[in-house]
Order: sequence, then C-alpha cells, then structure tokens
Amino acid sequence: MVTETSVEGLKAMLRGPVIQASDAEYETARRIFNGMIDRHPRAIARPLDAADVIASVKFARDEGLSLAVRGGGHGVAGFGTNDDGLVIDLSLMKGVRVDPERRTARVGGGCTWGDMDHATHAFGLATPGGVVSTTGVGGLSLGGGLGHLTRKCGLSCDNYLSADVVTADGSFVVANEKENSDLFWALRGGGGNFGVVTSFEFRLHEVSTVYAGAILWPLEKAADAMKFYGEFITNAPEDLNAIFAFLVVPPGPPFPEPLHNKNMCGAVVCWAGPSEKGEGAVKPLREFGPPAFEFLAPMRYPMLQTMFDPISPPGMLNYWKADFVETLGDEIVQAHAKFGPGVPNVFSGAHTFTISGAVKKVPSDETAWSYRHANFVHVIFATYTDPSETPKQTEWVRDYWSALHPYSAGGAYVNFIMDEGEDRVAASYGDNYSRLAKIKAKYDPGNLFRLNQNIRPAG
Repeated sequence: MVTETSVEGLKAMLRGPVIQASDAEYETARRIFNGMIDRHPRAIARPLDAADVIASVKFARDEGLSLAVRGGGHGVAGFGTNDDGLVIDLSLMKGVRVDPERRTARVGGGCTWGDMDHATHAFGLATPGGVVSTTGVGGLSLGGGLGHLTRKCGLSCDNYLSADVVTADGSFVVANEKENSDLFWALRGGGGNFGVVTSFEFRLHEVSTVYAGAILWPLEKAADAMKFYGEFITNAPEDLNAIFAFLVVPPGPPFPEPLHNKNMCGAVVCWAGPSEKGEGAVKPLREFGPPAFEFLAPMRYPMLQTMFDPISPPGMLNYWKADFVETLGDEIVQAHAKFGPGVPNVFSGAHTFTISGAVKKVPSDETAWSYRHANFVHVIFATYTDPSETPKQTEWVRDYWSALHPYSAGGAYVNFIMDEGEDRVAASYGDNYSRLAKIKAKYDPGNLFRLNQNIRPAG
C-alpha cells in the first residue's frame, strides 16, 4: 500500500492536482462512462503537461502501483480506472492547435472529439472521429477510430502524423514515420499498450457542411433493408457513409410523436462530398422501402457529431459485444432480424458499421489495425440504469451475439468490446499480434500499461 507521504511527494512534483478519497471531488473524479465499473483508485493524478505525466508514470512504476490511463473516459471496458492504484486522468490536457495551411491539428491527450471538432470546424476542416462528441480522441483513435467520415478519410489512426508519448520507463519520445517508426506503427490501432500519448498530430480534411441525418424503416422491412444497405454502401461513392441500426426511437424532435419509443431499424447517413450531389447520392436509401421516416438536411459537421450525445450519457450501466464480419449474408441478416427488434430502450441498440472506401486503401500490415479485409463490424449494446436488470439486459446481448458469432471474421473492433481476455485480444489483431507483442516488449517489457485490451510483451 502506498503511503500518504508518498502521495504527498507526487503532489509536490505535479503542477496539476492529485485527488484522493479524502477530497470532496473524489467521488466524481473516480467515476467513468460505464457505470457497471465501480473502482476506487488510491489516487487520481490530473496532469497539466508532459512533465506531470512523466512524474506520474515514474511514481506508479516505482511504487509498484496498478496504473490506469484515462483520456476522454468513454471506454466501455472500464480500463480508465482501478482499485488501489494510480489513475492518470488527462482531462485537463485539452489544447488544440490547428494549422490551416498545413491542414493539421495538434491535439492534447485529454481532448474529446467535441473539443477537436470545435477547433477544426472554424477552418472548414475535420478528421474522422467517431459518432458521439463526448468520446475521447485518444481512446477512440488508438483503437482505430470508426465514424461518419471513415469511407471518405479512413480511420482516425490512419490520419496520425505523429504522437508525443511517455513510455514505461518515463522517457518522452516522438513517434512518427521517421522517429520511433515501430512505435508509430503500433499506436495506429494497438490501443494504450505502449505508453501515455500526451498529444497527437492529425491530418485534416476539407469537411465543413455535410448532408446528413436518419432514415427509419418498420421492423417488417428489417431483413430487406439490411440486405439492401449492405449491397448499397459497399459500392457507394466514398463521400457517403451510412451506419445501419436497430433502435428505439427517441421521444423528441425530429422524430414524429407516433414513432416515439417505437422499435425500428434505420440508417444514419453522412454525405461529405460536394453539397449539390448529396441528395442524389442518398436517393437509393431514401427511396427503399419506402421509409417510415426520414430527416436529411445540410448541417454543420459538429452538429452531426453531437446529434446522438443525449442518448449516450455517462454513468449508465453498459454491456457490449462485437465482431467483424466479411459480408452481411443471409444467416447474419436473419439473426439481426430476429434479435434486433428486442432493443430494450432508447439508450441501447445494435449498430453495423461499414469498413469500405478509404479504409481499404491502407494495407492491413501498414498499421496495427488489421481487419481491413472485413467489410462490416457490428456492435450490440445494452445501456440501462437499474442494476437489477443486468441479467435480462446482458442475456439479450449475449444471445444476439451468439447467433452472429459463428459468422465472425475472427476478431472484434477493440473499442467495441469489454474485458474479454487475451485470446480475444489476439484474435482481434490477427496477423499483426506477434509484431505488436515484440514492440510491447521493447517499450513496456514489464507490462506497466496493462489496463487496456492488453498485448503481453513477447517473451
């Protein structure tokens, strides 16, 4: 057990605060996005700069403490906390500096995508970044980074230019194509296994106003709609992205009152190309069915990014499972049509993301994110507030996933899964796993950074 004197010594080394159980803000500071994970760390360090991170990493290592690193704090697996250890909470490291001429942004390790989008949108620029603005830039992009701009611009990690990293021995290194290129390769999908990223440099793209929104179909059309979606999106122009969903319609605008709280299926659409071509590109989806409802309009990209924030609040209980799949074949579609209508509430759902367009232009061995041969990834998630509902909620997710898993491509997108063990992690990195394990042994031989989808150092 670390002593009070030791913690006071850490406080003296940092410019940022160190929070303990005796502090008024401790209860709030220890909480994370997934309310199912309830941990009590010995101390929570909130660095203001890389020097604070270096001191915190060295402290955890020297004291033999379990170390958790928290960026945006949105990770569903709950790795951003622990019991009796140290949490490095980067939430005060939020600076974003945009270089509009180079079309790049330097982003602090504690930024959310809302922070990023706010800064870049002023210059008519953006980079791929999830579907909820409260998601952390670091956690999402280190695990890959799927979102509304994936087909146009690739994964979030495909747009890394460099990263500043504090490694397990307390060293500060720069990782890019020329410096520490092996580490740079691993950071592009390998998660938080290799150090604390204090800042990222991203490539930006000209994205300002998008043609976007939602299209809904009744459940009796679910199988046909999903099959049509799979065929359509794979061959659609790369400026168009669409995510298929089973959902409960939120009880508010823009949805009409007769559809409120009704189980339906649908697609969330984003056209990021020339504005005059948006309606034509989306027309096949709009005409299929026909849909029961559609809301599509030109909007600022940050508006789309924040559209689903209200149904992804922090603190609720979350249970997720996921898989990559090669195609949306008949067996998969029928399994979705059977279990998808069982979505229990407006906070839960089953989403299918496409892996096509720009993602396919990057070879599978060019980054740690290796499932570019798959064409889709689905995630099933139950989100609720009453712990007594856990057996029922988790059973729906597991039964749904079990019906789909026989058709898996072999692994899952690591940002969409819970703590499912080493074999699941290895399967999710496929042929890249052994290379990742060797890089892990170089930069973190003692596995200090093990609270993540962990890659054990090669022995």
